[in-house]
Amino acid sequence: MRLILNVIWLVLCGLWMALGYIVAGIICCILIVTIPFGLASFRIAAYALWPFGRTVVDRRDAGAASTIGNVIWFLFAGLWLSIGHVLTGVALCITIIGIPLGVANFKMIPVSLMPLGKEIVEIP
Repeated sequence: MRLILNVIWLVLCGLWMALGYIVAGIICCILIVTIPFGLASFRIAAYALWPFGRTVVDRRDAGAASTIGNVIWFLFAGLWLSIGHVLTGVALCITIIGIPLGVANFKMIPVSLMPLGKEIVEIP
């Protein structure tokens, strides 16, 4: 079932959302100071391509620097990426078949707002 959902996700919204994260990551990597944001963006892009079967958990070693970084990320990229998730999620929830995909889009909003201090892990 995960494979089927991931393939449908990839076709309907995963590719577009991953491209958004990749663009944000490239912009962040061009500016030397924001390279950690770019790396986090690339991690989320991989998650946005194939989300079913994986989840996001908090890292135990994340500290105050992650919090400050998340505030900066929210202002420059997080808000816009989360708006993309909301719009895509609403569009997918209009159809009966797209409801699980829309819910998955809504579940990605917290990590798109605050990616630092998070880790993507496989679900057993």
